[in-house]
Amino acid sequence: MKLDDYLLLLSGQDFPPQKYNSEHKGIPYIIGASNIENEKLFVNRWTEEPSVISILNDVLVVCKGAGVGKIAMNNVGDVHIARQIQAIRDETDIINSKFIKLCIASNISGIIANANGLIPGLKRELLLSLIIPVAPIEEQSRIVTAVEQWFTLIDSLEKETDDLSAKIRQIKSTILDLAIHGKLVPQDPNDEPAIELLKRINPSFVPCDNAHYENIPKGWTEINVGELAQYTNGKAFQPSDWEQRGLPIIRIQNLNDENCKYNYTSIGHEEKYRITNGDLLFAWAASLGVYIWKGDDAWLNQHIFKVEPLPFIDKQFLYYLFQYLISEFYNRSHGSGMVHITKKEFETTIALLPPLSEQSRIVKSIESYYATLDNISANL
Repeated sequence: MKLDDYLLLLSGQDFPPQKYNSEHKGIPYIIGASNIENEKLFVNRWTEEPSVISILNDVLVVCKGAGVGKIAMNNVGDVHIARQIQAIRDETDIINSKFIKLCIASNISGIIANANGLIPGLKRELLLSLIIPVAPIEEQSRIVTAVEQWFTLIDSLEKETDDLSAKIRQIKSTILDLAIHGKLVPQDPNDEPAIELLKRINPSFVPCDNAHYENIPKGWTEINVGELAQYTNGKAFQPSDWEQRGLPIIRIQNLNDENCKYNYTSIGHEEKYRITNGDLLFAWAASLGVYIWKGDDAWLNQHIFKVEPLPFIDKQFLYYLFQYLISEFYNRSHGSGMVHITKKEFETTIALLPPLSEQSRIVKSIESYYATLDNISANL
């Protein structure tokens, strides 16, 4: 049957501010999608002059504006509905209201696809022309019960998945913490201590004179981040540099969102601003973060360091070290509109450095653990 053969459809009416209140005076006033949470009504306005009243167990559909197609059961009782809401009611007692809701929900995407106009909206005739398969009332109830049981099971599985995903993130964090404190792999007494390696490469090297870390593992040493690599800030590319061809300009947005639009330039620039596949990058403004560039040659925009590890540093170890230090970088950052860390604050951040051979063992161990955890996540 068509929806309008047996069901009543009410279109709401908007009120000016002087006709509703937030003092619980009158009956609830439901204006749209903002009043629907988890398919139930959330009330934050009331009116003493209702004109279009939805009653308990009506099916409410958002028919205009943001959230069009959102559905809820009236679980409150008498409410006044605004123009963004349509209420559907069975006055024959031959259709279960929850069954109506299921039928509409299963067809709502098609109804929206047939709607016309620049502003999202559902015309009355679109809903009224919906064909609903009417089963005996007892079977409708059984269908509703079965669907609700399946939805409850699905919600439970999704919660368990979310809980497990959170646990996996926590385990990864723990693995990283153990690695950076020398507790993930055993120390090898045959490894050249980090301090000796540093002095051999740079005879004038002086270790940090303040004990930032306690119980430093054997063979490890404290070191300033600035002594781990060479850091080149990207270029401040201007719109006048942009072209339709050439190499992409990598901004922080491009690092955080692979679908973010690129700007390009073929104008000659200093080679120090060019990045290649596998380069280590650190965004020091807006959204602090460390990245391995996985792409073709590109130009590096400002607010990002190209990080070139010194000979005694494993690049992948430095990547994980910076991941661990992100919270410390944020603690040393400045600004509210655009958070950033100065180069001085960045470079004077203290880190623990293991021998080069142990750096490699740590990286292999981390990646082995992470691969197992990622495989679990992929199968959730």
